[in-house]
Amino acid sequence: MIAELQCVVLDCPEPARLAAFYAALLGGTVDRPDPRWAVDGDWSTVHTPGGQVLAFQRVRDHRPPAWPDPARPQQFHLDLGVPDLDRAEREVLALGARLLDAGPGDQGWRVYADPAGHPFCLVRH
Repeated sequence: MIAELQCVVLDCPEPARLAAFYAALLGGTVDRPDPRWAVDGDWSTVHTPGGQVLAFQRVRDHRPPAWPDPARPQQFHLDLGVPDLDRAEREVLALGARLLDAGPGDQGWRVYADPAGHPFCLVRH
């Protein structure tokens, strides 16, 4: 095992509003304090009763998916917790991932694409 699933992140125009929708649908707590991330106007979370976490990330000029139109595909990514970013990076690259964004300095997360091009983040925990 290289990583632990922390949350599924959905792109959206209004994070708090979408978090409230999913909390009403699934139950759970909106924006519960969690040391893994900070919530603000651009990021909101729902901790569900089953332990899963959904996160909602503001995307300016968001264009919603148009199922099943491939020109406007589904929009989400996985955040995967790892104890050692450098080691996890070597392992996911060996599996066929590619680095998309290492970010400035040591921000504690990096963005990759899986072999089919889906983005995911490795996040130090």
